[in-house]
Order: sequence, then structure tokens, then C-alpha cells
Amino acid sequence: MNHPTFYVTKDQLASKEKRFLNYIIDLAVFYVFFLTVGVIFGIVLVLVGGDIDSYLMDMENVNPWLDRLITMLVYVIYYIIIEGLFKGRSIGKFITKTKVVLKDGAKPTINETVVRSLCRIIPFEGFSFLGELGKGWHDTLSKTYVVDSKKHEEKKAMFTDLDLIGTSEED
Repeated sequence: MNHPTFYVTKDQLASKEKRFLNYIIDLAVFYVFFLTVGVIFGIVLVLVGGDIDSYLMDMENVNPWLDRLITMLVYVIYYIIIEGLFKGRSIGKFITKTKVVLKDGAKPTINETVVRSLCRIIPFEGFSFLGELGKGWHDTLSKTYVVDSKKHEEKKAMFTDLDLIGTSEED
């Protein structure tokens, strides 16, 4: 028997408002994380006998291009870890009750998560979801969708229930 395949539809997609809120929340969380890592690094430096004044002076006078490169690298790694660990969800997505899925509703693999994360460093990418469909470049290039979790689960359950009509327990 040939079973139909579930697909994400427009009505399951997260709204632009939720996407924007995800972006703002996740950016704030990232900066808190980044700042925390810097403070911890400074504390460790002091504990091992390093010169904190020299460290702070070096951080203040770092090359702007190197600063951007390091920040982008940490940003990509941060998203790979967060969305990989939480199966397509970031802190912002937990708060807005949204998640990342593939076209068939499955959780993204590490490959899609890496592509999504790398695409986030494209200039102005954070606002690309404001287009007509509400899909960002990191969604399009990784072939993923950000859906409203409740709508998605309801639609998936309805699809599964309809697919079971006419089958017996022996099938």
C-alpha cells in the first residue's frame, strides 16, 4: 500500500512576528553567552597568574576584522550546538513555541543545522525572513522550515489519523 507523505504547508509556518522575536531573543542570548565566555576567560587568566590589565588592553585594541571573524565563528558554533542539542530549537524558539523542521516534518539533521548556522553570517540575513513567505535565507538554503509547534503537531496528528483510516491493527 502506497502511503501519502506529510509535508509542511504555509499555514504551519511561524509568523513574521514570531520569527522577528526569535531573532531578537536569540541575538540577546548570544551576546550574553559571548560576554559570559569573555568574563570566564578573564577569570581563568587571573587564576593562572596572567595579567588582566594586559588582557583587557589587548581586547580593546583587537583588529576589527579579527573581532568580526571571531564573533562570526562563535556565532556559528553557538547555533550549531544550540539547535543541534535541542533538535531544531533555540532559546527564542522555545519562548515563541516554534521549531525547525524539514519539508516532511522531520527534525533537521546535523548537516541542515550546520548549513543553517553558516548561512546566518550572510550580511542582513537576519532580516531576510521579512519577505513574502517569511522564510529566511538560512531556511531556504538549508531546505528547512520554522513552524508554529502547536499548528504543526495538530496538522501532523490529523494527517496520521487520516492515514490510519481503513487500516486494521494487523497491517
